[in-house]
Amino acid sequence: QPCWREYLTTRIEQNMVVNCTCPISECRAQPTTAFIYSILSSQEIIAKYEKALLRRYVECCSNLTWCTNPQGCDQILLKDGLGYGAACSKCSWISCFNCSFPEAHYPASCSHMSRMTCAKCNHGFCWRCLKPWRPNHKDYYNCSAMVSKAAWQEKRFQDYNERCTFHHHAREFAISLRNSVSSIREMPKIRNLTFVLDACKVLEQARKVLAYSCVYSYYNQDTESMDIVEQQTESLELLTNAL
Repeated sequence: QPCWREYLTTRIEQNMVVNCTCPISECRAQPTTAFIYSILSSQEIIAKYEKALLRRYVECCSNLTWCTNPQGCDQILLKDGLGYGAACSKCSWISCFNCSFPEAHYPASCSHMSRMTCAKCNHGFCWRCLKPWRPNHKDYYNCSAMVSKAAWQEKRFQDYNERCTFHHHAREFAISLRNSVSSIREMPKIRNLTFVLDACKVLEQARKVLAYSCVYSYYNQDTESMDIVEQQTESLELLTNAL
């Protein structure tokens, strides 16, 4: 029994307990959950084992997923019936279930958020961090075809990327401000600050839309409707800055 306890504890600590087999190389039998519970005595190890089972269950269910909040959230979400704008019931984070981007990114599409591609050499790089999509590929900026057009495209990308980055930082400020107001609100003799918290939430959402509007506008600059989109974006930006 001590040998089994040490073996299972090690597998759990290494996150390798799911589908583990008997330590005897010739034996492919898998220990049952009941057997594992009978061997383990540490409540901490048992809790880790149960978390591993839960992770495995979520991974096996195509209609389940974890909340993608980068700040950390252990909520399990049901994909079925979740349309755009559905938020996590625990942390209110809005996820995108159609691509690997960690949050909903309207009005930019999922293809917009995945990567950008050089028209000459097909090198792809990430919109957010600018790192190569394929690390072993040639440097995008060494692409020598149509240098003047490439320079113009680079400047245009930098302009939109700077605006996108600015709105993401401004959104982080709004979140920080809301957290600060929330802490002040708990103090005695402070007037109700609900209206300020509501304003911060509106500010967060507006900054998020403005950030991803930059991505949308970059990819759709030549469409006929972009004049209206740019006007609406500019109006939203002025009002958001005023707020």
